[in-house]
Amino acid sequence: MSRINTNVASMIAQNNLARSNNDMAVSLQRLSTGLAINRGADDPAGLIVSERLRSEIRGVGQAIDNAERASNVIATAEGALDEISRLLIDMQALVVEAANTGAFSKDEVAANQLQIDSAIDSITRISNTTSFAGLKLLNGSLDYILSDVQSSDISDVAVRAANFAGAPEVPVTVDVVEPAARAGLYIDGTTVSEDVTIEVQGREGVEVFNLKAGMTRQQVMDAINAVRDATGVAAEAHDDTWPDTSPAEGIRLYSTEFGSEAFVSVQRRSGDADFTTYAFDDNQQLDPDNTAVRARGQDVLALVNGHLALGNGLDISMHSTMLGVDMTLQEGFAGLEAFDPSDPPATNFRITGGGAKYQIGQSVNVQQQASFSIQSVAASRLGDSRRGFLSSIRTGGDNALVKSGADADEQAAKASAILEKAVDQISVMRGRLGAFERNTLDTTIRSQQIALENLTSAESNIRDTDFAAETSQLTRSQILVNAGTSTLAMANSSAQSVLSLLS
Repeated sequence: MSRINTNVASMIAQNNLARSNNDMAVSLQRLSTGLAINRGADDPAGLIVSERLRSEIRGVGQAIDNAERASNVIATAEGALDEISRLLIDMQALVVEAANTGAFSKDEVAANQLQIDSAIDSITRISNTTSFAGLKLLNGSLDYILSDVQSSDISDVAVRAANFAGAPEVPVTVDVVEPAARAGLYIDGTTVSEDVTIEVQGREGVEVFNLKAGMTRQQVMDAINAVRDATGVAAEAHDDTWPDTSPAEGIRLYSTEFGSEAFVSVQRRSGDADFTTYAFDDNQQLDPDNTAVRARGQDVLALVNGHLALGNGLDISMHSTMLGVDMTLQEGFAGLEAFDPSDPPATNFRITGGGAKYQIGQSVNVQQQASFSIQSVAASRLGDSRRGFLSSIRTGGDNALVKSGADADEQAAKASAILEKAVDQISVMRGRLGAFERNTLDTTIRSQQIALENLTSAESNIRDTDFAAETSQLTRSQILVNAGTSTLAMANSSAQSVLSLLS
């Protein structure tokens, strides 16, 4: 049938040519932009997934930048701490030199004191001025803020890390499970009955004592206490009762320090005297059958927020995912003599703010943040309450080398003990910074870089143009457009064939 009002063949050719033109336009757009998805209509589901992946990619990229910046902050702080460590070591050498009073004059010791004063000023200046992009690092501004710390229970506390988890504060509870104890041995009697030579040994060293018949208890104690700094063993009068209620009058030898590393050892080296030492039981009671020549102290055992803390003498350390803290407990709180098993001691305090928080994940939540603290390293903060602080070594301080009316050796020993503690504190701080950088920041950077690669690859598979496939599709579309154009021309001209019927 031949019709001229309606050219169905032309309509079919137009529709197919329009589709081919659209396909070719899409291919040209994808090849020109390099994207397989340029608008939602291209792939609605793919667009949704792709945008989510793009968001994650941007977050991961920023997390890497954050971790790298945090690593730079740590490196800056550690560099300053390294210089402080050098100053402390130089000061230690000056103190040891000043103790050599047989070869150094008072003027030379005074000159050493001036160098120490200058070094202490430098340490405080480094503490106050070390910064990164305006952020003070070592002046204590990155330390945690504590409240309600009972000085009668805790002498020193350092919060290393605290996770607030959205709460305004972190409560900390310390429960003593087992007390710290000194090592102790008992010598019965108030008078030496026969000549005897004994060896007393402690954590610091050993001394031999020649005890003569007739020496009183006080004379023996005075001899032992005169060298307590050299042995780590002290003596005191101890009057008690044996289990049969007979009086027990004698001397208690005890370690000057608490903990399992402290010990007391008493050995008879010569003499035929009936010389016996007795150990105390867990309740500090005496038993004639409980003889011993060596006794060891006991570390405190405590729970911090329900987690078992590592004890070393009166020091405890606990590190969990939510809290990291180091503390030194008071003897009257965690010592054996103050411990009541029926009512174990406990103390509480609060962490109300502060610390340094690092966002090292792509989402802002507790699981993808790391908290850390950097304590002040000013001279007034290095050391501890028991030994003294570094600032006390300055001229005019209680532990200065040059102090009117003070024994030079005693002052040098005190200063040396403070410096040893300060060197240890700086070393531990550097170790913590290094561990945080290596085990938290560096591992985060590496894992996030791998995640970034995988996320980018996944997003590319969805969003980017496959040029090989798209050029093939473009070629197909071009052929179809050419064919469609020719077909449309043929369809349009086919209607003219009806004119032959009119001739």
